[in-house]
Amino acid sequence: MEKKLPSAYRRFGDAQPRIMKAYEELSAATLADGPLDRKHAELVKIGITIGAGLEGATHSHVRVDSTAEAYTVAIELTASEDGVQRFTKRWDRVIPRDGQ
Repeated sequence: MEKKLPSAYRRFGDAQPRIMKAYEELSAATLADGPLDRKHAELVKIGITIGAGLEGATHSHVRVDSTAEAYTVAIELTASEDGVQRFTKRWDRVIPRDGQ
């Protein structure tokens, strides 16, 4: 699945190519090192971005090829950490409604 990068991200990359290259190399290195495959690392990142309240970053990790069930589990694991109200709001934004 190809990611559609946010326009601000693309503009920053155009304006600061060396910084963007370094950032992307760091991101790739963190995914390459360690025992987690990419899919599981992205699910962990979903939990991290949810906890940090980074909606755009959450959506960027949801674009990775996974299942709604896996996303649901990653999101559900955040519920006990910061409350059901925030959890249900995020769940509603990430999990597609029937027919959508």
